[in-house]
Amino acid sequence: MKKIVAAIVFISCLGTAFGQSAYNVRFGLQLSPTFTWMQSDASIVNGNGPNLGLKLAMLGEYYFAENYAVTSGLGFAFNHGGTLRYDAEDNYWNVDRSLRNADLKYSVQYIEIPLGLKMRTREFGYLRYFAEPHIVFGFRSQSRGDIKGADINDIDIKEFINPISLSWGLGIGGEYSISESTAIVGGLYYQNMFTDMTKDIDMGDESGSNLSAITLRLGVLF
Repeated sequence: MKKIVAAIVFISCLGTAFGQSAYNVRFGLQLSPTFTWMQSDASIVNGNGPNLGLKLAMLGEYYFAENYAVTSGLGFAFNHGGTLRYDAEDNYWNVDRSLRNADLKYSVQYIEIPLGLKMRTREFGYLRYFAEPHIVFGFRSQSRGDIKGADINDIDIKEFINPISLSWGLGIGGEYSISESTAIVGGLYYQNMFTDMTKDIDMGDESGSNLSAITLRLGVLF
């Protein structure tokens, strides 16, 4: 909880300091619920449950034309991951017992730097619509894991999670102007990791796992 409060204060201070820095630059804040899940390319590893997480971020938009902007920012992704079911017998995450048909829940925090292109419509009354393809660079900050049904919880699994991730995504949504310089933003974003999230585990073959996310973006631009 202290980390979340500190992150909110940090992002708010940045937004206040830089929000009016240039005419063609806009800044904002995002606080968005996120639904994430994992998949594997190994036949003996299957997705078996999602995580409900949160994205907290400072957003930046640089407009090089009236309705086109390069977007970026600095964000914190909390409780991203999901549950994978491993059918092979092994000492997963180096626990001191051998398990078979194990459900491993991954809970990972990332520091994220997105880079995108925002394309918006002209204003209809107080409303604009937009689409935003983007890529996201992620840096693992914390990783915890649970083995469901085995009474093994809150394990530090940092050594089993790759420290850097790269994802692509697409978002659609709308901006509603509440003043000349302030707008409320809402949208639906999809994100898919195309780098391997987990490090290979020796199960007779090498497996790769990635993460997908759907985010309900809620924010404000000023």
